[in-house]
Amino acid sequence: MWRTLPSAVAGLLVLFVGSLAFNAASGQSRWPGPLDFVRVHPWVVLLVLIPLALIGLWQAPRRDRPQDPLALEPYRLPSRNINFTGRDAALREVRQRLTSGNDVATLVVQGMGGVGKTQLAIEYAYRYLPKYRFVAFVNAEDPDLVASQFVSLAGELGLTDVNSDQAFPRVYGKLLDRRPWLIIFDNGEKPGTLTHALPSAGLGNNGHVIVTTRVSGWSSRADVIDLVEFTRQESVALLVRRVPDMTEAMADRIAEQLGDLPLALEQAAGYMGFNRTPPQEYLTLLTSRLEDMIAQGELADRPRVVVATLWQLSVDRLVTEQPQAVRLLELCALLAPEPIPLDLFTGSPDMLDGAAADPLAWDTTVGALAGLGLARRENASLVLHRLVQAAVRAPMPDEVHTEARVQLCSALLAAVPHDIHGDADARPRWQELLPHVIAVTKDDPPAECAAQTAVLLRLASEFLIQIGDFSVALPLCERALAIDESLEGRDAEVGFDLITLAHIHRDLDAPERARPLVERALRLHESCLPADSPVIATDLATLARTLCLLGEHRAAQPLAERALQIDEAAYGPVDPYVSFDLIALANVHLDLGDHATALPLISRALRIREAVYAPDHLYIGYVLLLKARTLHTLNDPTAADLAHRGAQILRTRLGETHPKTEEAFALVNQLR
Repeated sequence: MWRTLPSAVAGLLVLFVGSLAFNAASGQSRWPGPLDFVRVHPWVVLLVLIPLALIGLWQAPRRDRPQDPLALEPYRLPSRNINFTGRDAALREVRQRLTSGNDVATLVVQGMGGVGKTQLAIEYAYRYLPKYRFVAFVNAEDPDLVASQFVSLAGELGLTDVNSDQAFPRVYGKLLDRRPWLIIFDNGEKPGTLTHALPSAGLGNNGHVIVTTRVSGWSSRADVIDLVEFTRQESVALLVRRVPDMTEAMADRIAEQLGDLPLALEQAAGYMGFNRTPPQEYLTLLTSRLEDMIAQGELADRPRVVVATLWQLSVDRLVTEQPQAVRLLELCALLAPEPIPLDLFTGSPDMLDGAAADPLAWDTTVGALAGLGLARRENASLVLHRLVQAAVRAPMPDEVHTEARVQLCSALLAAVPHDIHGDADARPRWQELLPHVIAVTKDDPPAECAAQTAVLLRLASEFLIQIGDFSVALPLCERALAIDESLEGRDAEVGFDLITLAHIHRDLDAPERARPLVERALRLHESCLPADSPVIATDLATLARTLCLLGEHRAAQPLAERALQIDEAAYGPVDPYVSFDLIALANVHLDLGDHATALPLISRALRIREAVYAPDHLYIGYVLLLKARTLHTLNDPTAADLAHRGAQILRTRLGETHPKTEEAFALVNQLR
């Protein structure tokens, strides 16, 4: 208060003198508002202002007099990071939580390695340094060395003859004379390892303690803030400020590859600054050689800290305490940086030597990764940061990498739905697992899992066809075909790949490319499968539809009829697969202009699907729209309602802007 009083009084004195001058110059008989009191009683106002000014000047700090004779220089506080970016909300939250009470406040800043916990604590200390009479920084990574640091701290406070046993109570006792104070315990481990070092009741009044840690389990001892990665805006701001010629668009792409991890962004800026690497070239290196790049780049204030080795101590600890957790970490490192369903492992318990089969052993295995900040546990899934994955992959021996990939291929093949058309739950399960299938199959497969990789690629293509993502489905299916063609005894599988590839080309409006693929698939299957195999029925129906698109309707009709006969004999008259044959045959008749013959086939297919699928299933929506078009041609007024129902299903399942949804609502508007 007294620091600002002189300025306030000086301002009032200036106003007072100015008012007198104004009065003398203007000769007004009355001044506006409360200023008229100054006009009437000028000497009373002056007598009040002069003592206030003298009191304020006496209380104000002078340059030749220390503001606080008991204040000391910060103890071992690292230099301030001049490039500190963002975190304004987090800093405000730290301040608010620490100052919400009068007793000692202990706050734990918890988060994965590289997220900026230490930098946040240091920035807080500097930003609020004038608020404290003493600040100390203690390295708590090795609990056994904390006591010796407090012995040194005691000497800093003027205490003598202090041994390790006495250091903590004597330091906190001395700090009673230097309240408020702040002590930062950096990189603490489990709460039990620091219990002896934290202030007890009565010794820490009006003191603040910040503990930074990667380890969970502190909520019973202190208030906890979970510090997460930068927002994308903060990431972009750091890169644009640090790197010449960095555009916001390029910074956004680099931040995406680095997962917005603050340490990685600092490292990237350091690498580009030292090597003068253009941002585009750095992004190319990052995209193609992520495991190598996380070891490159140097921080000016922490030259030995790089992302590649950031989590090594935690992994080393797991090797001795939870070896199965290390194996789980290696498996997860080969998957996508997306939520990993834990049932992927419990469904294949052999891959972790039985750890996934025992609920308690499994819980502690998963908990070990989450507890050390190597992963985040979310409901029934585990999430690893992409750079944690890269750091784990980088030193992985080839044989370990191969074994992990073989196990993951097997587990994924067991987990994904194979009957994508008939399984009502196939869509959400595939949406959950697709990123991991793509991650595991992106490189050339080891011989041990080549066949499984091809099947996964084809099944992924079939799912992508279902949701209309043909551009992603095409290269996956082409890879599946190339792998199967390179293996012996895979004629049937090659045929499956060809049919899937033909579907993609057909849906991309290239039936002329689809036809030779289907014809080859049919020949292969007829050579290695029984004549009444449902696989051959699928080939026949696909070829029939392709011929219709090429205008060869008469040639298509017997193929579609034969496909229907095979599936009815194999599955029965009400199986979902039969509905696909009915639709294929109906389309032939529609193309021939015979809508009356097509209508009962479509109606039968609709009844089959409504009995099997959920009311809002896409396959029901598609049949409703087909039936609506047919009824409209036959001048049936019920067509509009069916079309509206089908369009609503597509909007729910595909979204408002999907081309098929827009086409469906265009039909509704036309019919109404």
